[in-house]
Amino acid sequence: MSELERSGQQWRETAEREDLVLLDGFHALKHALRFGADVRMVVADDPEAVRALAAELAPDVEGEVARLVRGGRLKELVARVHPTGVAALAVRPDRTEGRARLDRQPRTAPVVLLDNPRNLGNVGAVVRLAAGFGATGVVTRGDLDPWHPNVVRAGAGLHYATTVDRVDIATLPAGPVYALDPEGEDIRALSLPDDAVLAFGSERHGISPELRERADHLVSLPMRPQVSSYNLATSVAMTLFHWGGPKQP
Repeated sequence: MSELERSGQQWRETAEREDLVLLDGFHALKHALRFGADVRMVVADDPEAVRALAAELAPDVEGEVARLVRGGRLKELVARVHPTGVAALAVRPDRTEGRARLDRQPRTAPVVLLDNPRNLGNVGAVVRLAAGFGATGVVTRGDLDPWHPNVVRAGAGLHYATTVDRVDIATLPAGPVYALDPEGEDIRALSLPDDAVLAFGSERHGISPELRERADHLVSLPMRPQVSSYNLATSVAMTLFHWGGPKQP
């Protein structure tokens, strides 16, 4: 059996584990390693090209990438080969530890709640925003899996830089719920506390009736009349920016 065949066989055997996450592309791998992911396997069409990419773009994880990456026929292992020609498998973070971070009081940054989101790419974009702003986490209600491979792809592996999980009304993280709603108070008149749960509905339907009833505050974003809505990730970005973003060291 050739090295490429052995890599393919090991990938298929490893990928059967339910606790592993597909990291699709170099940037997802880079971010996952930076934030402590337990990466079990990295396969690339051209390992030397991936090592060179790490040396150029991410010297802080260059050694780990060089150690982990091996050759493989990606088109036989993943549904869609990323332009950077690399994919990896990493262990999903422990949910109990993540839940403890969501519930820790006092919190120093809000939690973003997505109420029944439908678009995988939008959820990934929100995870990326939350990681960049230093939010405590992103939680979703509904049947969408926030760890779906397409969400992780859109989030560029930054699921490992924050806490990402699924909840219901009964298990919302502690803290006052600020729900975005067109009938709410203008956000520019408010200060958002660090322990807030910032809740966002879908672009089409808004927040659900049960979450609206659970909310402590309804908040609106400024928007020109006759414009229907903002993109979900745009709404999250404006709200987190109004909150204030990561604290300076």
